[in-house]
Amino acid sequence: MEIQFHGAVRTVTGSQHLLTINGRQILLDCGLFQGKRQESYQRNQQLPYDARAVDVLILSHAHIDHSGNIPNLVKSGFRGDIICTYATRDLCALMLRDSAKIQAYDIEYLNKKRERAGEPLLHPIYTLADAVESLKNFIGIGYERPYRLLPGVTLTFYDAGHMLGSAIVMLEIEEETGKRPLRLVFSGDLGRPDRPILRDPTFIDAADILIIESTYGNRLHDTIEEASKKLEQTINDTFRRGGKIIVPSFAVGRTQELVYHLHQLIEKRDIPRLPIFVDSPLAIDATSIYRLHPEAYDAEMAAIMLDASQRNPFGFDMIRYTRSTAESKELNFLHESAVIISASGMAEAGRILHHLKNNIEDPRNTILIVGWQAPHTLGRRLVERERKVKIFGDAYELKAKVVTLNGFSAHADRHELLQWAAHLQKRPQRTFVVHGEPEASISLAEGLQSELGFSQVHVLELGEKFEI
Repeated sequence: MEIQFHGAVRTVTGSQHLLTINGRQILLDCGLFQGKRQESYQRNQQLPYDARAVDVLILSHAHIDHSGNIPNLVKSGFRGDIICTYATRDLCALMLRDSAKIQAYDIEYLNKKRERAGEPLLHPIYTLADAVESLKNFIGIGYERPYRLLPGVTLTFYDAGHMLGSAIVMLEIEEETGKRPLRLVFSGDLGRPDRPILRDPTFIDAADILIIESTYGNRLHDTIEEASKKLEQTINDTFRRGGKIIVPSFAVGRTQELVYHLHQLIEKRDIPRLPIFVDSPLAIDATSIYRLHPEAYDAEMAAIMLDASQRNPFGFDMIRYTRSTAESKELNFLHESAVIISASGMAEAGRILHHLKNNIEDPRNTILIVGWQAPHTLGRRLVERERKVKIFGDAYELKAKVVTLNGFSAHADRHELLQWAAHLQKRPQRTFVVHGEPEASISLAEGLQSELGFSQVHVLELGEKFEI
């Protein structure tokens, strides 16, 4: 067996890991790399392997850094099945189309500048038609249902608790060479225990080969209770200043959890009954998909959703979902305090840019960051409190207050990652640490070795290849 790592090594984006087993190629994830615009464009456009030679794709979950380059894979000649959970397939039907629309918008904007400069025009990595075409390849399967993927390879998904439909990938492998069977476990992105809405990550008892994420491998999060208290304080402080709370939020997962917490705070009268706007068509559609997948709910959410007397936690009185562009533009004229939640989560595209442009220079306002921000994104610049930032090519002074809430992260922190790995009663022969910036990956690798006794733990370089 051979493993080659083509993305999400020493960075958090572009998850792509290629396995060769019994002469067949299995791709784990096919995500978009996110970073500096020119580097991202080139890396995403040019796949580092022959798409036509890949036999099957296993998709851990629908986030774009794991799924976003699937249309390009299919456009480049991939003809195999894309295996994922049912919820992931439903979410990809929304998210891949949305990704194509964002690319078209960005390319149109860039080409206006390139045309004026006499530079050759760019083309999107893939189109809306490419995204729709790729959906034909998807096959959904349930959690904990063994699936014969290829001769000698059986796939089972377990709940990763990270977002709706997210999965830990387990492959039971029997090689034709007659070696003893191997179990490969790919963590995907691991969620946090005791979060609302979703079930906790599933513990796995054994792995011969482990591929584990490390997004927060060197940091600890606030507890959910601490994060909720900080959210309460941030809203109350901004309300007293007469300002607005602007929240760049991932449309799927983070937005729904944030709405759930706001609902609770308003119900308990811990914050004022100020209007809350979810200004993201994708988030609106994704929220509808949440209702279709009770197999992912934790016990509390299942009880709420199945009880007709309970109020919908995603549709309470103070929340307003704005779908049209006209409704979105009207939010620019708000003079009262409000919460505006809008995509994208790293503030790189979409309606959030308009809300930031219109509110960033008012010191009464708060920009609330509720998720990890990749290097070189506008979201990271806000977290680092750069004095001036560019939005749509124009410079704006950062006068609004910036508050970061890591307690709402959908990623396990260092302690939670080590706790999950500690349940592997049979320690892996080899462990590969992925999906983290260098400091995070190195720190987690050291913890796996020193605290859990793991041997042969690798922090990888892009394109590195291993024979097992």
